Amino acid sequence: MQEQQGNLEFFSSGTFLGLSLAVIIVAGILCWLAWCRSGYSKKTAVLEFLRLVLICMVVVTLNQPEWLQTQLPDRRSTLAVLWDTSNSMKTRDVIDSQDVEQRDPKSRAETIQSLMSEEIWKPSDASDLNVVFEPFSSQLDPAEEATDLNAGLTQVLDTHANLRGVVLLSDGDWNIGNSPVEAATRFRMRGIPVFAVGVGSKVPLPDLELVSMDAPTFAVVNKQLRIPFVVRSTLGQDRDVNVTLTQVYKGDLRDNINNKSTVSKLIRVPAMNQAQENMVWTPPAVGDYLLTMRIPRDTQELIPENNEISVPISVRKEQLKVLVVESYPRWEYRYLRNALERDPGVELTCLLFHPKLSKVGGGRSYIKNFPTTNELSRYDVVFLGDVGVKEKQLTIEQARDLRQLVSAQASGLVFMPGRTGMHESLMSGPLADLYPVVLDAATPYGVGAATQGYFALTQLGQRSLLTRLGETEELNRQVWRTLPGFYWYAAVKRAKAGTETLAVHNEVATTSGRVPLIVSKTYGAGKVLFMGTDSAWRWRQGVEDKYHYRFWSQVARWMAYRRQMAQGESMRLFFSPDRPHVDDVVMLNANVNDPLGTPVDRGSVVVQVISPSGKTQTIHLQPGKGDAIGLFAGSFTPKESGNYQLVASSIETGASVQTDLSVQGLNREQQGRLARFEVLDEIAKITDGRLVSVSEARSLLDDLAALPEPEPTVHRTRIWAHPLWAGLLILLLGVFWVARKMSGAV
Repeated sequence: MQEQQGNLEFFSSGTFLGLSLAVIIVAGILCWLAWCRSGYSKKTAVLEFLRLVLICMVVVTLNQPEWLQTQLPDRRSTLAVLWDTSNSMKTRDVIDSQDVEQRDPKSRAETIQSLMSEEIWKPSDASDLNVVFEPFSSQLDPAEEATDLNAGLTQVLDTHANLRGVVLLSDGDWNIGNSPVEAATRFRMRGIPVFAVGVGSKVPLPDLELVSMDAPTFAVVNKQLRIPFVVRSTLGQDRDVNVTLTQVYKGDLRDNINNKSTVSKLIRVPAMNQAQENMVWTPPAVGDYLLTMRIPRDTQELIPENNEISVPISVRKEQLKVLVVESYPRWEYRYLRNALERDPGVELTCLLFHPKLSKVGGGRSYIKNFPTTNELSRYDVVFLGDVGVKEKQLTIEQARDLRQLVSAQASGLVFMPGRTGMHESLMSGPLADLYPVVLDAATPYGVGAATQGYFALTQLGQRSLLTRLGETEELNRQVWRTLPGFYWYAAVKRAKAGTETLAVHNEVATTSGRVPLIVSKTYGAGKVLFMGTDSAWRWRQGVEDKYHYRFWSQVARWMAYRRQMAQGESMRLFFSPDRPHVDDVVMLNANVNDPLGTPVDRGSVVVQVISPSGKTQTIHLQPGKGDAIGLFAGSFTPKESGNYQLVASSIETGASVQTDLSVQGLNREQQGRLARFEVLDEIAKITDGRLVSVSEARSLLDDLAALPEPEPTVHRTRIWAHPLWAGLLILLLGVFWVARKMSGAV
């Protein structure tokens, strides 16, 4: 039992206390005189007594009385040993220099096991010290997927009242919750030191790590798929690494041997650096596959656990519907039309206005008029050439339909200005917000030159799959440097905010920087691309369709990617991000068409989200407003890793569509990261403790033995501000007022 002592104190100056006492004495004398004048009436005696009591209570309140309750500590104080159980402690990077027989490094968790004994931390002359062991990681589920140092320290401080000190066994790799400095400050205010024992390596151990594999959620059968990946090395020498990609068809798991195939690629990984490459895979058949990328274990490598990544992917047939709208049959239009028409995955439709002729262009795949609203909703990508909102071209209503197609139905729109300057009319109409750049109104017909200009990729462009024409980053940069140039480009002042500039002019600049030539933007549910020259057809020089065809094929599929995620006859479901992690917010979007092909903008769309464990969550998508008419949107947050099943249905039309969503596990707690001793050192310094290594842990015994006993705990009760005191004062005032009225006093 803890011994408690209490006393009453007034928090006021001596002068004010003397003045208060004088007021009480004077009030008492006046009350006594009033009682004498009344002929010693009993009623007056009661009334004056109440008056004196009230005056005393008011005076006492002004002197701020507080009841101080001192709680003496137990005879046995507590030392808490707080040890980290998160997944980063599984990292095998601890090598004992004194153990000559040790071949493989120990994990951090194994290293601190020798310190999990009461005898280690209990000084010989401290028989009254109570040693407790407290594990910590995070408050997530599962808890080991993150480290919350602040929560672990705070819980120890709040749980143990008679705490003398804390020993923290950790690698310092906190990645969730508030900064541990907050908890350390509370320890400092309480006078409780934290002694940190750091475990792990402060320098990278020899390792080859497969950092990432960016595979899309779906691919097209018999269509080459480029899968970017990154391999990082902490080895002292360059390495030739054979990266393998294994596909397993999941349609028939009874015979996986016949359903497997492997492709490989030999890459060069620089010492203490990383290599970013692409693996080319051609899906052989429609179905669901599991792709596994591996790198072999190097002879000097000490952490083989990070050499493999697996992701699911769906393979399907593809038939993109593409609309190309142009005014005159310029060379850029002719070669673009030919490239898209030869693409087996594209169904091409062309509209050639010929504004100076009485008839529009005709022939195979041509249409005579701009599609109606219902017909336009069929198209996945629209290429808008050198046309504008003018007579015999686009109307205001058709421009609105294009904006609605992009914002609400996730289609792509490609702006391809030309030398007639028609795009100037788009700067103030319905498509103005979609346009990703600001054109120079003083130069509506663009800029021509006698010498060639060239594209220069930005940092975003070097990483983008949209501008990937070479197999490697270096080869891709070389391809763009050697592509035939252009003699004309659109007069662009700058790219708008919220856009991504992928390529710029190699020489010409404005006040905002070099002239942007390839710029992308997300608008609503869809995507927009700006191509600032009309000479991409010249890329065929000497190589025929190699780069020209690849670029426009990538553009068409990149623009239509979200729209193609899950598509039925009259319903479409797409989501973002396409490969989320646990606790990411997944945005769900759906489009529904009625039997006549008209987009439905009212009604009820429901998505059943079935988790890997079988739990079902119902998400009601809400109809959009403004530019988002025809779009139903909602969101959910996955709490499990694995394959989710999404089933969307429309109550009004009866249509439904189903797709899978692969949710990656929490990526906060990665094995192989360096220990963060600077975090532990900061906690120790703030709390007047110190940081030591595992081998030096026993040196903390002297510090622990010198720790003072915890000071008594003082609990304050502010009587002057307590609700009961205020209530009693109000009650007596009421009684006094009623008593005066009953006695006939005015």
